[in-house]
Amino acid sequence: MAAINTPSSIRKRAELYHQIAQLVASGIGLISALQLIQRNPPSTAFRKHIERVLEHLNHGSTFTDAMRATGSWLPSFDVYLIEAAENSGRLDSVFKMLGDYYADTARLQKQMLSDLAYPALVLHMAVFLFPLIDYFKNGSGALFLIKTAGVIVPLYAIIFGLLYAFQAERNEKWRASLERVLKVVPVFSTARHSLALARLAAALEALINAGVNIVPAWEMAAAASGSPGLVRTVMAWRARILGGQTPAEAIRLVPNQFPDVFTQLYTSGEISGQLDESLRRIYRYYEEQGRARMSFLASWVPRGLYMAIALFVGYKVITFYQGYINQIQQAGGF
Repeated sequence: MAAINTPSSIRKRAELYHQIAQLVASGIGLISALQLIQRNPPSTAFRKHIERVLEHLNHGSTFTDAMRATGSWLPSFDVYLIEAAENSGRLDSVFKMLGDYYADTARLQKQMLSDLAYPALVLHMAVFLFPLIDYFKNGSGALFLIKTAGVIVPLYAIIFGLLYAFQAERNEKWRASLERVLKVVPVFSTARHSLALARLAAALEALINAGVNIVPAWEMAAAASGSPGLVRTVMAWRARILGGQTPAEAIRLVPNQFPDVFTQLYTSGEISGQLDESLRRIYRYYEEQGRARMSFLASWVPRGLYMAIALFVGYKVITFYQGYINQIQQAGGF
């Protein structure tokens, strides 16, 4: 697994999921589908992982166990969601859902990087242009490096550090810490939580239809959400659910994790006996909400950075000309 996921690597994962979904939906068995994909995978890096998965499947392992046994080449919450699909016999629909999710993620990342290209060019020009003029004036190479590398190197270190921190494959403790930090970030934290609730609803609906008991179904669905906060919340109410409290009553007590829309839809489904339909509605609502907010961020973050860079360039221009005018005044004895 790459240390940093690029739009290209995410798109290839989406293609892998879509290919599995299409082959399984057409009636081809899972092992045969994986064998077909192995011959021409979306990424050559997938070939060895698929080969190892096939080895485990041929020795009698379930698909989920086979993936877990072959290392962390897929995010853990993807595996939990696939486990729910395997239990319910709905691998095709869940793989399609995952493929759509990663295709959209790759598209948003590519859009953001494209929109950031021009602001990044302006920033680099601003960082190098004025120190370069000073270098030709005083010939100090050390000062030139301090003014350029002293800005660019820390900036790149911060960017790559953030990219590394946001990878889905990080361990549970790290993701829990990151989730707590991101709660203070407007729009982004809400978008992440909406997508986590959508994944939880999709997994829970699949597990309930597969006949899984409500307690382990909720715990597995929480793990599939990818949110450590949701996992902690669901694990904490196990004793209460076993003691007779309904999940609808439990989620009503934690509005910070389960918003009103989720609670109302789940409660109505639990009372009416149409929980599967309510969970599908929850999934659609929060998936659309999460994607809309992520699209908003992908559009406006580059604009905000461009404005900040423009202000920085303006400041550099003003200070440069102030220094130039001061030198003229001093030379002229004004």
